[in-house]
Amino acid sequence: MNTPRPSSPPPLRSSAEQRRGDPKNKGKHTGVAADVPPSPRRVALASAVGATIEWYDFFLYGTAAAVVFDKLYFNGLDGPAAQFAAFATFAVGFFARPIGGLIFGHYGDRIGRKQMLLLTLVIMGVGTALIGMLPTYDQIGVWAPIALVLLRVLQGIGVGGEYGGAVLLAVEYAPAERRGFYGSFAHIGVPGGLVLAAGAFSLAGMLPEEAFLAWGWRACFLVSIALLGIGAYIRLSVMETPEFAKVQERKEISRLPLRDLLREQPRPLLLGMGTRYIEGFTFNLFSVYLLAYVATNLELPRSWALDAILVGAALGVVLVPIAGALSDRVGRKPVYRVGAWIGLLFAFPAAFLVQTENRWAISLVFVVGLGVIYGTVYGPLAAFWSELFDTRYRYTALSTLYQVSGILASGLTPLIAAWLVTRGDGTLWWVATYNVAVAVISLTCARFLPETRGRGLDSADPTLEPVPEGVPA
Repeated sequence: MNTPRPSSPPPLRSSAEQRRGDPKNKGKHTGVAADVPPSPRRVALASAVGATIEWYDFFLYGTAAAVVFDKLYFNGLDGPAAQFAAFATFAVGFFARPIGGLIFGHYGDRIGRKQMLLLTLVIMGVGTALIGMLPTYDQIGVWAPIALVLLRVLQGIGVGGEYGGAVLLAVEYAPAERRGFYGSFAHIGVPGGLVLAAGAFSLAGMLPEEAFLAWGWRACFLVSIALLGIGAYIRLSVMETPEFAKVQERKEISRLPLRDLLREQPRPLLLGMGTRYIEGFTFNLFSVYLLAYVATNLELPRSWALDAILVGAALGVVLVPIAGALSDRVGRKPVYRVGAWIGLLFAFPAAFLVQTENRWAISLVFVVGLGVIYGTVYGPLAAFWSELFDTRYRYTALSTLYQVSGILASGLTPLIAAWLVTRGDGTLWWVATYNVAVAVISLTCARFLPETRGRGLDSADPTLEPVPEGVPA
């Protein structure tokens, strides 16, 4: 008598397949909504909304540093010293961001993207709300600026961990041929957050000066409590990314993602930081320093700059996904280089136009800077940077690239610009020269990175692959 052979175990299925459920159950109601994976469009939208809320919290501080904090928290200092102190606390957030990037990048590569994104959202929301409740220097003395710095550090840690997760949520869910477009939705959060922050301050600025300084600016910060609830609800509805699920199934989780990154891909990490330079510089020059320059150095109405920032950032919201989609067709580097070249060529005209003290000339500068230049440069970078690195440490790689380079590229930009203006007898010509140098550095770094359009994310080989045939370098 033949003994029946034991049946072989069913083949392992990926997490994505398990979420879709058994094909035999197709058409049957399982009663579990999580069995149906979210579409790339829905995930990209969730990434954009969550990132916008977190960047709103972060950029509120930059706007307040330019128009409020020198008067309320550093009023023990005089003139330019108070402005320098306010911008220094703004920079503190950027020094804290690498700490958040390393912590959340490490656990994002070991535990998952989704959990880290929820935690960063809570940290940002709580830190921002507490700033809105903080007593002033006149009320509690030196403890006011100390507490302000500590809360800024908390903000920096939160947004430092947010960036890599938000980008990977969109990129790792996206189909390969539309990775630039869907990945750019995470980058909408930056100009989108600025639109909300500038809009909130523009509305609050309609109040009489006394009311604005007493409570109007605080209302902008306290709104983050409501936004925190909205963001948490949206992010809870999204599952873990398929690319990370594959790494989990293959048991390839990195024990020390930062070590593996530095050992296997140090060159693209350093060059990627260089490509970040023009992006961070452009955004913080136009959204933070020039706002203060118009209101303080030129003594013009701050509403001129705030209204122009609002329009420029709104244009950036539109151009970021357009640039991302274009990078799916012609390549990441060509689109990026167009934006960087515009930034280089516009540096001295921008300085000239601001110094005319004409409202429409100043408005044009902000719209071109935050809309055209920033939108074109930033759009393709989510996919470009993600496609450079291996999945096992991609969260750590993007967090490290973005946050470490952000100290110089973003956080120190207002301070450097303020110092250059003092060296230039109140003019912007040295700032324009610095702008050109930054653009040259970024363009040079991009030249030595490969074109990544068409590259797969799931590769066991972390080395840089050659550019696919027919793709422009």
